[in-house]
Amino acid sequence: MPPADLAVDARHTLDFDAIGTRWQIETGSPLDDATRAAVAERIELFDRAYSRFRPDSLVSRLAREGGRVEFPADAGPLFDVYDRVSALTEGAVDPLVGRELERLGYDAEYSFTPHPERVAETRRWSDLRREGTAVDLSSPALLDVGAAGKGHLVDIVSDLLVARGYERSVVDGSGDLRHRLGRPGGLGAAAPGRAIRVALEHPLDATQAIGVAELGEGALCASAGNRRAWGDGVHHILDARTGRPAREVIATWVIAATALQADALATALFFAGAHTLATAFPFSYVRMFADGRAEISRDFPGELFT
Repeated sequence: MPPADLAVDARHTLDFDAIGTRWQIETGSPLDDATRAAVAERIELFDRAYSRFRPDSLVSRLAREGGRVEFPADAGPLFDVYDRVSALTEGAVDPLVGRELERLGYDAEYSFTPHPERVAETRRWSDLRREGTAVDLSSPALLDVGAAGKGHLVDIVSDLLVARGYERSVVDGSGDLRHRLGRPGGLGAAAPGRAIRVALEHPLDATQAIGVAELGEGALCASAGNRRAWGDGVHHILDARTGRPAREVIATWVIAATALQADALATALFFAGAHTLATAFPFSYVRMFADGRAEISRDFPGELFT
């Protein structure tokens, strides 16, 4: 879902792979070597805490040993969003869905082969003992923060760029996107930028778009079952209450103030109505159903193609 137009005086792009996906950063002036290194280091720290695919992560330690683990300070906003979204979806969105994902084949080996003999996780996020950024488990359990973690990391990288003087940017973590318009006098920009046009990729045909969004200051995140799909209708967006993939909704797009919120809400819309989620978060959205219908909020800054 690349931006169609980055509104900066000169476009400078950095493309790289991280946390198992493709990233792109666009800025009004080239990133210096120190900033590039800082971005790489910050992503590595995040991955070392939350990845369920690397044995040295905090998440993997919890999965092996249980007990009490102190996560870094950036876990506070992430866990707080999970508290709210899990409650609003009545437990459908739950970071303790990791064992169910493994059983379906979305495991550390990327086998994409179901493992029916593995025991499913019986605990849920609402039962977890948590104090701030510390998680305490009486026995091993596997966290998966995929419903909101990548969006959170997009925000972290975007904030890092601002802190280093790059006030106008687009950070795109393969479908999770944060746009900063900047301000007058910011590095590489004489005036704030303008909105960017972003195609809404058709979930059943990556060569087509169902519409377009006009994104100003803020975040746009997309979620679709086809992004991680295998076997007979199996994909990574699971209803934690049943351990089964979502069926009725096949794709969502959410615009919110932060990519953390937009990412979490894009997943939550597979299981809950927008009116329910709007009681806790301001956002606009597009949602596509398996029967081909598409739903767009009245305040969504864009259009659907007929």
